Amino acid sequence: MTLIVALLTAVALFDAAAAAEPPPQPAAPEAAIAAPAPDCVVPDSALEADSDLTHVADAVKNHHRLDISVVGSGSSALPGPDGARFAYPARLEQVLKGLLPDVQVKVTVHVALRQTTEQMATGLAKVLADDKPDLLIWQAGTVDALRGVEPEEFRAKLESGLEAITAGGADAIVMNMQYSPRIESMLNVSAYADVMHWVAHERGAVLFDRLAIMHYWTDAGIFDLYAATKDYAMARRVHDCIGRALASQIVQAAHLDAGKMQTTR
Repeated sequence: MTLIVALLTAVALFDAAAAAEPPPQPAAPEAAIAAPAPDCVVPDSALEADSDLTHVADAVKNHHRLDISVVGSGSSALPGPDGARFAYPARLEQVLKGLLPDVQVKVTVHVALRQTTEQMATGLAKVLADDKPDLLIWQAGTVDALRGVEPEEFRAKLESGLEAITAGGADAIVMNMQYSPRIESMLNVSAYADVMHWVAHERGAVLFDRLAIMHYWTDAGIFDLYAATKDYAMARRVHDCIGRALASQIVQAAHLDAGKMQTTR
């Protein structure tokens, strides 16, 4: 039990910093926040999608609006008074507004701390009914791996959740776990990542492979994720890059006519 608690604390790479308030920072001008991040290198292959985001395409082209719901765990948030402003859902909204200037974009966030995929799946119907999103981004798998949920049980709950999203009239992007060099030595998440790849493909969902993207950043020396738990500035940059990569994948999978995402140098 002690090991599980320790892993649950460590798994959100940046959550460990929440125990102490970050030093006050001057508010950044909106233009500065929206400026391209030079270190957001993401291989094109990491953003390829097997399925099209048809509901997103219809909402943007015919209604000039895009409603997105994000359902995730603690790794979908950042600590501190400005944490929500710099977490990837907010960055996603800001980047999409820049890419789609004639479209009203709204991202609604539902963070469920330490919940399994089964627990989150039971709440998806309410999220869909309340938000009526065109796209639901579902970040899952981390807590299941930590609690030792059987991969087959994880698969079944993921599939039932995606069925609910489809029935709710929304496209789905499933986001897998973060990559952490520290946690990699203690926990094998590959079986859960493989399940997410397979289920997304079979159920017509798009996979945002956060695990592979962050692994690439570590191998390429773009981010030192060993130090991420104590580095607020790095946490913000990583979330910014994730938001930009997500926006790029959404634009590509919906075949939208937007400016080219600057996720590469």
